[in-house]
Amino acid sequence: MKDISTPIIQRSIFVTILTDITALIFIYLVPTISHLVSLPVYLIEPMRLALILAMVHTNKKNAYLLALTMPLFSLLISGHPIPPKMLLMALELFMNVFLFHALLKRKQPVFPSILMSIVLSKIIYYFLKFILIRFMVISTDLVTTPVLIQMVTTILFSSYLYMFYRKSAT
Repeated sequence: MKDISTPIIQRSIFVTILTDITALIFIYLVPTISHLVSLPVYLIEPMRLALILAMVHTNKKNAYLLALTMPLFSLLISGHPIPPKMLLMALELFMNVFLFHALLKRKQPVFPSILMSIVLSKIIYYFLKFILIRFMVISTDLVTTPVLIQMVTTILFSSYLYMFYRKSAT
């Protein structure tokens, strides 16, 4: 007798693979897209965008996988970011997924959980970046993406995840 869950599992694997490939292609093409449209597309936090999409449309394991590999992929393909910053970005994205699921597990509502996970992961990122700058491991400004843009993207990403989870709960 054939298991009726097989098509669902196959669809889930397909969606996961498609999401991962799309995320990596998007990360790869961000510099080109920025040049073509004459806008700094990197300011919309493309890795976090891909991570939020993975958190919504795939599963927790895949979100962790993307969190850890997107910065590495970017480094290997474009040489940017430099290795210490790549590790910092991977940690930030990993913490974003971890904190979101930890807050959900504590029965926190979805919107505050994703909002807080993004904000807390950014705080961790900026704290560690400050230390790396202070010890001259990296040479950059502490804040390179304007705070207002970060606030807007955080609200938009949180709202998208909330709307998806709200629809799936009904």
